[in-house]
Amino acid sequence: MPQGPRPADVPKIRRTVAVYKVSSIITGSFLLLLCLMMVLRYGFGVDIELGGPYGFLALTPKELIAGINLSTFILIVHGWLYVLYLACDFLLWRYIRWSFGKFLFIALGGIIPLLSFFLERRVPRDVEAVISSISPGAAGAEATPTEATA
Repeated sequence: MPQGPRPADVPKIRRTVAVYKVSSIITGSFLLLLCLMMVLRYGFGVDIELGGPYGFLALTPKELIAGINLSTFILIVHGWLYVLYLACDFLLWRYIRWSFGKFLFIALGGIIPLLSFFLERRVPRDVEAVISSISPGAAGAEATPTEATA
């Protein structure tokens, strides 16, 4: 079985990279919010409250929250965004046929703060290098079937 992506998968790879770039930035941003929330919750004993009796946005002890608990919202949203990030990582791993270690390294981008911002720049460059190495015609994935056979 040949190593590397199939030329027919190039359009799927490009779409996946586009979604990956967006998801890595958003997931990384929510991870930074999550780190801030953890410091506030476990370091100072307060959660972020929206629309409570202490103002529009307030730091409130968890047992006194009467409005929306933004800390819980941040936890849930980051979790679901990480699932999207992992799905993109899995698809790239599957299409490009990278090693499992590379899959795990990219997956760490949603767990280690700031790593997703670094990977958002690096992974698309690696993907482009792989795509351009499979064949000269694959880099211009917009070729129609008649052009590819000519």
